[in-house]
Amino acid sequence: MVGATPKLGTSDRAGLVISPGMTRHRRPQARPQAAWRWIAILSVFVPLSFILVQCGQAPSAGTLAANAQGAGDNFDDRFPKPQFRDRFPTASESLEQRQLNNDVSLKRTAQAAPASAPYRVASLAPTVPYQRPPREDQTTLVSLKSSAFPYFGNNPHTDQPFLNVSNGERRGHRSYSGRVLWQDETFNDNRVLMHVPENFDIRKPGVIVVFFHGNGATLERDVRDRQLVPQQITDSGVNAVLLAPQLAVDAADSSAGKFWQPGGLKRFINESADHLADLYGDPNAARAFANMPVIIVGYSGGFVPTAWSLEVGGLGNRVRGVFLLDAVYGELDKFASWVEHNRTGFFVSSYTHYTARHDHELMHMIREKGIAVSEDMDAPLRPGSVVFVETPEGVTHRNYVTQAWTHDPVREVLVKMASTPALTRVAAGTGSSPSQ
Repeated sequence: MVGATPKLGTSDRAGLVISPGMTRHRRPQARPQAAWRWIAILSVFVPLSFILVQCGQAPSAGTLAANAQGAGDNFDDRFPKPQFRDRFPTASESLEQRQLNNDVSLKRTAQAAPASAPYRVASLAPTVPYQRPPREDQTTLVSLKSSAFPYFGNNPHTDQPFLNVSNGERRGHRSYSGRVLWQDETFNDNRVLMHVPENFDIRKPGVIVVFFHGNGATLERDVRDRQLVPQQITDSGVNAVLLAPQLAVDAADSSAGKFWQPGGLKRFINESADHLADLYGDPNAARAFANMPVIIVGYSGGFVPTAWSLEVGGLGNRVRGVFLLDAVYGELDKFASWVEHNRTGFFVSSYTHYTARHDHELMHMIREKGIAVSEDMDAPLRPGSVVFVETPEGVTHRNYVTQAWTHDPVREVLVKMASTPALTRVAAGTGSSPSQ
C-alpha cells in the first residue's frame, strides 16, 4: 500500500532493514561482495583488452619492406650456379676439387624441406630414406698408382723395355716415328680426371665411363674444356660417372702403359672406387663403385689402351659397351674377339675417311663370325648390338669428340643406351646373354 509504514524487524525489496529507533539502512555485508565481484570481472577483461590492442596494430613499413625483399630474393638469386668454365679456370691449368660450403648445404636443405612439415615426437611408421641435398657437378684430378703412367715395364709388341732410350739419368721412349719422348715430360703424369654429375644416385643402376683420349692431349685443356667429355656425361642425364686417365702428355703417342698389363683395368677401377665415393660425398659408396659395370670410350690414339683393356684388363663381362671415335687404327683382332665373346655388351665405331679402311676390315671380320652389323644409329642400341657409322666429309678428326655423325656423340650413345630397358638391365648386372 502506498504510504504505509513498514513493520519493525522486516526488510523491503531494496534490502533495507527497519529496526526500532532507526531509519532505513543497507546490510553491512552487501558492500564487500559487490567489490569482489567487480575485481573478478576486471581481472578477466583488462588482459584481454591488451591483446586486442596489440593485434589491431598495423605492421610497420620496415617489416613490409623486409618481407617484400625476401619474396623476390630466393636461393638461386643469392647463390647463382657457376657456369662450367667458371668452375674450371684454364689460365693456370689447375683443377681443384670443389666442396660444398656447409652453410650453403644447410640453406639448400632448409629450402628443400616443406615449410609446414609436422613435428613428430615418436612414431612406429617406417623411417623415410635419407634424401641427399641438392649439389653441383663434382670434377677433379686424382693421382692414382694404377693409372697408365709412369710405366717401367715392357712394350708387349716388342717385348723390349718401354723406356728404351737414356741420356745420363734421363730415360725416354723412342716412338714409331723415331722421335724420343722423355719419361719426365711425357710419361710421368699419373692423374685421372674424375667426374660425378650432380644428379648421380648411387642407389640406382649406374655405369663408369672410362675415356681414353687421343694423341696430343691433356686432361684439362682437351678432355675437359675442348672435348667437353664431363659435360656430355652430365647432359646425357644417364646415371654415369667418368674416369679419364692421362696417357702420353700432349704427344703423338698411343702407348697404353699399365693398361698393357694383365688386370690393369681392374686395378684401375678398384683404386678409383674410394676416390669416386669421396667425390660423391658418401664413403660407403666405394663398394658399389668397385663393382659397377664399365663403358669404354676410346678416341683416336686411345684405341691401344682400349683394345688391351678388353683383351687383358681383367673385368670380363663387366665391360658392357665399347664406343670408338675414329679410333680403329689397329688391334682389329682384339676388337673382333671381344665382340664375339661378349654378346651382352654393345660395340659402336664411328669413323671418318682416316680410319675407313680399318673399319671396313673389322666389319668384315665380325660378319664372318656370324654376327649382324648395322651401319647406322637409327635402330635401338641393344645388348649385343654392333654398329658402324660413317660420318660425312667435312667432319674433322680434331673435333670428332664433339662433332661426329651428331653433336656430342658421347652424350648421344649414353642416351641411346639408357633408353633401351634391356640394355639398362644388362648395365646394372641383371641381364642375360641375348641371342645373336
